[in-house]
Amino acid sequence: MPRKPNYDRDELIERARDLFWKRGWAGTSLKDLEAVLQMKPGSFYAAFGSKEALFALALEKYATDGRERLTTLAQKQGPIKALQRFPKMVVESDGAPAKACMLSKTLLELHAHNHPLAHDANLHLLKVEAQFEELFQQAQSAGDIDCSHDPKVLARRYQSDLLGLRVSAEREGVDAHAIATEIASGLNRL
Repeated sequence: MPRKPNYDRDELIERARDLFWKRGWAGTSLKDLEAVLQMKPGSFYAAFGSKEALFALALEKYATDGRERLTTLAQKQGPIKALQRFPKMVVESDGAPAKACMLSKTLLELHAHNHPLAHDANLHLLKVEAQFEELFQQAQSAGDIDCSHDPKVLARRYQSDLLGLRVSAEREGVDAHAIATEIASGLNRL
């Protein structure tokens, strides 16, 4: 009978996510992962199979957590308030390993190599965009946004703004809080 692992798989995926988020795919070695996860090579392979498989799990965790945060925010504050608050949450995430989006970092790093993880990152970005579109539709239904706007176009622009905000938040000398405020206030003009 196989032994039951004496580790919390979800917690290990979170630690791996943070390392991949900070260093990227190429910047994270198997030795780095083994050290952060406190696992020997045999245990690592038994638990996750490969670096690529663990990265896919970490990417899924990152994307799912972000979508859940936005869903919870929208349930508490409503769609337009959630869309206005979300940019500020991006720049106020002091405990995050990086300000830049892990999905976009992965897409940019691996797309040129036609790596399957770049495709995975793009699919996650599309899911987030669809969630933004749904919130814009709800805001229109509530009368908070004029119905002449296409929610899909609004969602794509909003996501693009957030991705740019995340890059700006990584840069020295850039007031990312001011940019977040501008993104939020721009929604009032819709």
